Amino acid sequence: MFEWRIFMAISAKMVKELRDATGAGMMECKKALTETNGDMDAAVEFLRETGAAKAEKKASRIAAEGLSLVFQKDDKTASIVEVNSETDFVANNEKFRAYVEDVAEQAASSDARDLDSFLAEKWFKDPSKTVSEELVNQIAVIGENLKIRRFEKVTSDDLVVSYVHGNGRISVAVNAKAELVNDEVKEALHNVAMQIAALNPRYVRDSEVPGDFIAHETEILKAQIENDPKEAAKPDKVKEGMIRGRINKELKEICLVDQVYVKAEDGKQSVAKYLEQVSKQVGAAVDVVSFVRYETGEGLEKKEEDFAAEVAAAAK
Repeated sequence: MFEWRIFMAISAKMVKELRDATGAGMMECKKALTETNGDMDAAVEFLRETGAAKAEKKASRIAAEGLSLVFQKDDKTASIVEVNSETDFVANNEKFRAYVEDVAEQAASSDARDLDSFLAEKWFKDPSKTVSEELVNQIAVIGENLKIRRFEKVTSDDLVVSYVHGNGRISVAVNAKAELVNDEVKEALHNVAMQIAALNPRYVRDSEVPGDFIAHETEILKAQIENDPKEAAKPDKVKEGMIRGRINKELKEICLVDQVYVKAEDGKQSVAKYLEQVSKQVGAAVDVVSFVRYETGEGLEKKEEDFAAEVAAAAK
């Protein structure tokens, strides 16, 4: 009877408040509040303690949602990170977002060259812990498997400009050459960062495209032509011209400066021509040296969600 009265005292509002604060599951929040007689602070500690014990088990679950964010340290340094969660509910949680922002800030001052080295670093907000230990702590609090999937520190001799799309779905950091740094130049490169987010180029310019990529695409195009009776009957010189034309068309899609600038008024201006235009306007050279683009969850298996089933389970 005593346990029933405690259960009845735990309202849906309290469960929601605890879930909003920690990102933990509905059933876990309900249990934590029941075990602590509705004490919110004690319930948070309960989730941390029980979550830490389950962290190893959670690590086997798929983390394919999450956020990719950028931390802009200054005009010449930025960092870009992707941290994954299991559900989009947690990905939209402010506590999780604050944690990802902290990871990005850590990366901006890091000298690590790989993820293992990064995870072994001292956590900048609490040097008594490593980055890895703080990750385990966040798994305990939030109640889902979390993974720092990747990071990159972007530096430039002149200017780094960043852009985050879709509240953390896609992040871009651009290393630029800029003989003059002012608001007009920053706006232009921000526009280019938006272009990268939208059209996902693989290279800055065609000189960066590996020769084996061209060779592979050429073989595919040759096979396509030979498998088409009409095209196969054409002279070899014509076939070679067709292949060159198709390769060039593909390069314009995957090379940033050759793409059509998304804001071009005539629908034809390339990114290269846009940057030339900006350079003339400001009286100094402006160009892109390199870029990093992260899209959250790309290449990862997604877990099927059934929120209705979760609510039904919590109601039992």
